[in-house]
Amino acid sequence: MKHRPRRNYTYRSMYEERELGVYWYAGLWHVLRPVLIAFASFLVVLGLLRFTYEKVSEAYLAPPGDGKTVLFTVESGQSLTRVSALLEEAGLIRSRSVFKYYCDFSGLGQKIQTGTYTLTSDMTLSEIADQLTRGDGHTLVRSITMIPGWTLEEFADRLMQDGVISSREHFLSLCQDGSAFSDYYYIADLMESGRASKRKYVLEGYLAANTYEVYRTATDEEIIRKLLSQTERAFPASDQDQAADMGFSMDEILTLASMIEKEAKNEDFAKVSAVFHNRLSLGMKLESDVTVHYATGVRRMSLRAEDIALDSPYNTYQVPGLPLGPICAPSPEAIQAALNPDPVYVAEKVLYFCAKDPDSGELYFSRTLEEHERAVETYAPLWQAFDEKRGLT
Repeated sequence: MKHRPRRNYTYRSMYEERELGVYWYAGLWHVLRPVLIAFASFLVVLGLLRFTYEKVSEAYLAPPGDGKTVLFTVESGQSLTRVSALLEEAGLIRSRSVFKYYCDFSGLGQKIQTGTYTLTSDMTLSEIADQLTRGDGHTLVRSITMIPGWTLEEFADRLMQDGVISSREHFLSLCQDGSAFSDYYYIADLMESGRASKRKYVLEGYLAANTYEVYRTATDEEIIRKLLSQTERAFPASDQDQAADMGFSMDEILTLASMIEKEAKNEDFAKVSAVFHNRLSLGMKLESDVTVHYATGVRRMSLRAEDIALDSPYNTYQVPGLPLGPICAPSPEAIQAALNPDPVYVAEKVLYFCAKDPDSGELYFSRTLEEHERAVETYAPLWQAFDEKRGLT
């Protein structure tokens, strides 16, 4: 009896399993290989970037690092480019260009303050930039502001409060006399016109409203000259020509603008200007309360009989035309309103206005005296309440 040969099932199974294992490892390597290559490439790139950063930092970003202390001064008017160059020359930074780009990118380029700073050569770019923008308490200059609508006395009070001037009386005496500033042609014209001699302050209205930087060592005269120099910019030659065409001098427009500034908010400037122009053209008295306020030094909404009867060249209830001079520092907007009254209100011959609610500053305009008197009757109780609240009964 013949026997069939036995099949080696065990041998085939082991062979097949070995084949499967080879295929599995090959597949795994096929997957892992690009991952490992990518990871290795990443490590190489990271190393290159780190190497590059270290070299760039060493060459341009890192502090010089010798620890020396330097008194560094930023003067008024110096550009960021100039400051960067001076920092490099002083050995405080490695690259002026990098510092400039850093400040520009960080938005600090326009914030660097004038002054004298104590810096060290181991400070980083950000530490130096931060110091120059924060200041160190030893700045060479300070900011002063003449607010539109302020009188010279109010301005002097603020300068005294902030420690800018040492004597209110001395500052105001310079403004009262004005002769020290006759080298400015508009002050010389004013002195020659004969309108200056009886004024409360010759320079009232001529110290242009704006914010200024002045040296901490500036004298009273230097501060006044700083503001006077801005007047010509606020009232350029083109405006002077326009004023002359209208029959006004620069001084008269500044006077009118100062009244407009005190009487109204910006949105009503041109309308108030139209009322004043209309009354001037008809030969009417301006009857402006703010001119009385300037003469008395008291802002009373409900004028008393003695206020209206006050004998003063600034009281437009008594004197015809414009008051003797400006009653405050007018803004550029008020000056433009004085030169460009509202054409509709001019055409409609609007002749009156009065305050509604004193707190809001809103005005009521009238064409006729009868309409104006009705408005006064309506709003007068609000004025009286406003005065009583401030103890001006």
